[in-house]
Amino acid sequence: MPEALEFDYVIIGAGSAGCVLANRLSADGKNSVLLLEAGPKDRNIWIHVPLGYGRLFKSKTLNWMYQTEPEPGLDGRTVFQPRGKVLGGSSSINGLLYVRGQHEDYDRWRQRGNDGWGYDDVLPYFKKAENQQRGPDDFHGVGGPLPVSD
Repeated sequence: MPEALEFDYVIIGAGSAGCVLANRLSADGKNSVLLLEAGPKDRNIWIHVPLGYGRLFKSKTLNWMYQTEPEPGLDGRTVFQPRGKVLGGSSSINGLLYVRGQHEDYDRWRQRGNDGWGYDDVLPYFKKAENQQRGPDDFHGVGGPLPVSD
């Protein structure tokens, strides 16, 4: 019988959050981290082409292809919900779009008791993560690991 492997942390899902969390937890070398992903590496050419996402919507290899339950407000129809089953998760099948939430959404989280989650709290982290190709401004940063362009 093979020897059991032990890890300090096991992360299920190598989407954006899972990859960042695994990186942060293992950065100092003190923690052993296992990152599990059901799908393949993100090597499909259509992942890396801006309008390629349309070809990924029906890929059972890269997309969980969820359907909602019948929605009463939609006359009983179901809604297709593409979700990434690939390294990078849904961020790998979203047409290379970089989108933040509305600032009011973050402020609402703070108003509901989630201190540290208001827009002015999270903006520095957005800026730290970005490498805005046109340069920094009040809302965008440079030097981060995430290339961003308009």
